[in-house]
Amino acid sequence: MRWAEAMTQSSELDRLIAAARGWQPARMALATVIATWGSAPRPRGSHMLVHEDGRFEGSVSGGCVEGEVLHAAAATIDDGHTRRLSYGVTDDTAWEVGLPCGGSIELLVQPVTIDSFDPALFHKIADTRGRGGRIALTTDFASGRTVVGDDPGEERFVNIYAPPRRLLIVGAVQIAQSLAAITRALDIVPTLIDPRGRFLTEERFPGVDLDDRWPDEAIMACKPDAATAVVTLSHDPKIDDPALIAGLNSPAAYIAALGSRRSHAKRLERLAAAGVLPADLERIDAPAGLDIGAQGPAEIALSIAAGMIQAFRKP
Repeated sequence: MRWAEAMTQSSELDRLIAAARGWQPARMALATVIATWGSAPRPRGSHMLVHEDGRFEGSVSGGCVEGEVLHAAAATIDDGHTRRLSYGVTDDTAWEVGLPCGGSIELLVQPVTIDSFDPALFHKIADTRGRGGRIALTTDFASGRTVVGDDPGEERFVNIYAPPRRLLIVGAVQIAQSLAAITRALDIVPTLIDPRGRFLTEERFPGVDLDDRWPDEAIMACKPDAATAVVTLSHDPKIDDPALIAGLNSPAAYIAALGSRRSHAKRLERLAAAGVLPADLERIDAPAGLDIGAQGPAEIALSIAAGMIQAFRKP
């Protein structure tokens, strides 16, 4: 069996699904990375959707083999047959298509039809992720058909589509402005939480979801999951501490707090007095972010984003 956590970068997957919906009822083919070795440029589960007129959305190799895949997709659209393709350094074609760096990939190209990859599956993926859920699709290589469900077995590929990753930022400070912008570029959906109305304005945070409830209430309402990060930036214990407690009572993947080591030591004392267990206190990344010698709001935001990505990537 082959398994993959499909593209969690929400905008990439959203664009592909939007294209699939907009192109119907045209004939299409879907290429999927089903295996990688070495330094392959795209992870398993990555998709490329091809329209019958040659347009495409998505990527399966970062540009290395897209031309070859377009030819295979055109053939699949014409004859309705599923194809398996392999590219690697042992294959002369690999040098022609740009994979001489040691990477190898295996692809499956399916017709987008009821008997193979049903067009309705695009709607199921979008609807499930939109509700914050995960959906698994299993493809049987022998039949070339994809169905809903996690059905492991030989010669099958299970692709799991996770909900969009989220970041709950507590404290509408200057660092939060840079962090929200970086987060959106990383296809992570930010929400800015701050009960101080003067700080929390559309002008300062254009296009960001704003929540002026008290942080613990707002965080509990957001129901953080393993695809969520919580970062406190306000420097005000009345705001940050309740937010951290709420975050620690959830399975959030990353919980971080801005401040010096000295201020964090005092924070730990307050949280322990509030009943937070030692094991939960250890979950807090503080000072927040990776130590890259950051100076200024933008660099500090970058270090926090890096720490968040590192946490999301851990098994």
